[in-house]
Amino acid sequence: MPELPEVETIVRDLRAGGVTGRTVTNVRVHWARSVEGLTPHTFRKRLAGQRIAAIGRYGKYIVLTLSRDTLLIHLRMSGRLVLGPAAAAGDPHERVVLRLDDGRALRYHDTRKFGRCTLHRDPARKLGLLGPDALDPRLTAAVFDRRLAARRGMLKPLLLNQRFLAGLGNIYVDEALFEAGLHPQRQCATLTAAERKRLYRAVRRVLRRGIRRGGTSLGGGEANFYSVAGRRGRNQDRLNVFRRQGEPCPRCGTAIERIMVGQRGTHLCPRCQPARPSAPGCDRATPRPVRNPRGARRRPTAAPVDPVR
Repeated sequence: MPELPEVETIVRDLRAGGVTGRTVTNVRVHWARSVEGLTPHTFRKRLAGQRIAAIGRYGKYIVLTLSRDTLLIHLRMSGRLVLGPAAAAGDPHERVVLRLDDGRALRYHDTRKFGRCTLHRDPARKLGLLGPDALDPRLTAAVFDRRLAARRGMLKPLLLNQRFLAGLGNIYVDEALFEAGLHPQRQCATLTAAERKRLYRAVRRVLRRGIRRGGTSLGGGEANFYSVAGRRGRNQDRLNVFRRQGEPCPRCGTAIERIMVGQRGTHLCPRCQPARPSAPGCDRATPRPVRNPRGARRRPTAAPVDPVR
C-alpha cells in the first residue's frame, strides 16, 4: 500500500532519526525471499561494514546510498521500517534486520512478504527502468504534457504504470483524477491541453498534501501504513473519493461510486468526473462541505500551501 507520500514520510523519519552517517555492523535475514538478486549470505557479507551516506527516495523506492553500494527497499503491500534498540525483542513479521554502530537496529517488517531489498553497485540500472519521479522538479508541466499526449489507453492504468510515472498508486490516482475532474476510463488521446495541465497540477497537489499529513493509513491492522516512529498517517481524513463509495461528493453531493478499471477498484464522482469529454461537470469553484462517516465536518478541497512548479 505505501505510495510516494508514505515512502517520503519514512525517508524523512530515517533522516530525523539520525540514521544518516551510521555504519551497518551486522545483518540478519529471516526471510530469504525478502532479498532479491543475491543470496542472503552474500547480501549480509556485502552490506556489513558499509556506512549509510545518504537516504533518499525515487518513486516508491527507499534509497540508502552506502559507502560502496546502494540499498533499494520496496515496501510493496505491507512493508514498513522500524528503528529501535538492537537488543529489543524480535517480531514474527521481521524479515531483514540491519544492526547499526550506535546500538540501534533498522528492522524491515513485512506481513505479506511481498516487499524486496536489493543491493546495487549501480542503482540507475534498476531505477532507470522507471518513469520520472512524480515530484521531480524536472518533471515540469510541459514535460508531463508531452509524455501524456504521446500515450494511448485509459488514464488510470497509465497513471498506475510506474514506467510512465513513478510513485503513484491506487489511492492518489483516484484522488488526483477527482481533483482534475477526469474520469478514470477517459482515453488519454481525448484529453485537451488544458485537461493535461489540470491533471499535472492535481497529481502534484494530492501527493504534496499526503506528505504534509504524514501519509495515508487505512484501518488499524498490522499491514497498514505506519511511520518509522509508529505513527499513523492523517491524510485519510482528507480523502475525497477513495473508499468513500455511497457517501456524498464533497463538491456536488452526488454519491461516490466504485467501479473496476484495469482490475483495480476505482472511486469517482460520476457527475464531477464525466465519462465523455463533452459532458458538463459540476462547478468546482464552490465546493460544499459534507459530513464524513464519523459525523465530523469535512473541509472542501483547498488550494495547496506550496506552489505547484
